[in-house]
Amino acid sequence: MTPGARRRRVVLVYRGPASLPGCAEAVAQTVVAAGLVPRFVGPHERLPLDVRALSGAAAYAQPGGDELDRAWPLLRGVAPTIRDYVSGGGAYLGYCLGAYLADHDPGFGLLPGDTDQYTAAPSATVRDGRDTVVAVRWRGRTRRVYFQDGAAVHLRPDADAQVLARYDDGPVAAVVCRYGRGRVGVLGPHPEATRDWFTDAGLDPPSPLATDLAVDLLLATLGR
Repeated sequence: MTPGARRRRVVLVYRGPASLPGCAEAVAQTVVAAGLVPRFVGPHERLPLDVRALSGAAAYAQPGGDELDRAWPLLRGVAPTIRDYVSGGGAYLGYCLGAYLADHDPGFGLLPGDTDQYTAAPSATVRDGRDTVVAVRWRGRTRRVYFQDGAAVHLRPDADAQVLARYDDGPVAAVVCRYGRGRVGVLGPHPEATRDWFTDAGLDPPSPLATDLAVDLLLATLGR
């Protein structure tokens, strides 16, 4: 296999203090389900999140985590590196917190628009930060997805973007857009959530789980 072919198969997944236990691992399972190879990066991983690691990857994934104001100081230093990677032809995937981090001020500055808490939308079906299940319209089909204070994406009118999903009341829940020569895919809810996420939160897992939607986001962001 050539170096270029290997790059097309590797997805870097952040794992560290700016994420929460189980989030990176769920994203990695999605990568495997898509037929790709996950590699964890972070301050305590074998691979650091740096230019060299990114240069060998098809995509970089930022999983869910804690509050934005806690995560951003930990990631601020790599923001220029991530922007350069994506603008040069790489791909960024942002799940929940990762979607907020794709925003501007603070954030990596990758979105043609901004994000806000879905719970703040006037018509939101969830009004607080509890773990719950929300309905989204994904490519025209209603699916039930794990949710915990996720983002809604507000796109500029001129955005070069493909909306994959909307919350039941209309706000954008998942979108793929351009950034330079690269692509950015973000979503507010957690289709990557495994069955234990639901049971640990006292929720009934949907049948089927929505992990296929997380695969769809990944492949759409990679243009596959």
